[in-house]
Amino acid sequence: MNYFRTALLLAGLTALFMGVGFLIGGAGGAMIALVVAAGMNLFAYWNSDKMVLSMHGAQEIDPRSAPDLHAMVAELARRADLPMPRLYVMDSPQPNAFATGRNPQNAAVAVTSGLLRSLDGNEIAGVVAHELAHIANRDTLIMTITATIAGAISMLGNFAMFSGLSGNRDNNNGFGLIGTMAMVILAPIAALLVQMAISRTREYAADDLGARISGEPLALASALGKIASIAHLVPNEAAEHQPATAHMFIINPLSGERMDNLFSTHPATENRIAALQQLGAAFGMRPAVAPAPRGHGPWNGGAGGQGGSPRGPSGGSSGGPWGGGGGGRRGPWG
Repeated sequence: MNYFRTALLLAGLTALFMGVGFLIGGAGGAMIALVVAAGMNLFAYWNSDKMVLSMHGAQEIDPRSAPDLHAMVAELARRADLPMPRLYVMDSPQPNAFATGRNPQNAAVAVTSGLLRSLDGNEIAGVVAHELAHIANRDTLIMTITATIAGAISMLGNFAMFSGLSGNRDNNNGFGLIGTMAMVILAPIAALLVQMAISRTREYAADDLGARISGEPLALASALGKIASIAHLVPNEAAEHQPATAHMFIINPLSGERMDNLFSTHPATENRIAALQQLGAAFGMRPAVAPAPRGHGPWNGGAGGQGGSPRGPSGGSSGGPWGGGGGGRRGPWG
């Protein structure tokens, strides 16, 4: 259903683009706008991973600098039948994460230091699996296509405003100048709404596939709840300076919106948690009250850690395959 909805929204975005081009009436102007927008987005498609990682000051890590975290990601990638992505850590107290890259062979997963300190092992595995699901679903490619069409629509609107709709003055399309002007103004807004709707749809799909990759839907649900509660209190300075990247994160790093509304880039967290709990019930799992963050993820120790040492697939005796989470039960890898 999510794929059908995404295809339907993409078709609607394409139809909207064609409609604006028809109203403007200048086939040459529409083609120029499309070519320029496509060129800009083609550049972003090939370089978006480098740009966004640089924007957020992400530092690449290897097995020597974070062996447990690296081993966790490698195992999850193996389970997802994906190449091992490049792994990055962003120095931010806000727990969050995103994936980038034009395809699985050129993918990267970035997590914040706050996420590694705030969540336990199973929850971190759930978050990483969610990001791997975005890579497996080719969501970066989907969002590039939507950005290309939406950008073309916006450029058509700007072209029409600056050209005074000269290509439409002799066009008897039945809308008239006022109707065409209204369409030029409203079409970019409609394109943005469709783009946001596609982004929200892809988040639900990534939650579902990510939970299946990790085998721990309740741990991912717990992680989403913790991240959302902390993210609304702890700012992400890099994201505040680059708000256009907010849709990439697992939880919106900017806004405290609680409604699954037209202007949100993410579904409501409670709706995502409910869907994961339903999936957990299908797996025969029982929801449990999540413990308070103990700060003993695979990055470094905390209140619940042992001497500040990293934890990972082989560390610790707590329930779950990654050293905790999952409501105190052992996970499928333990």
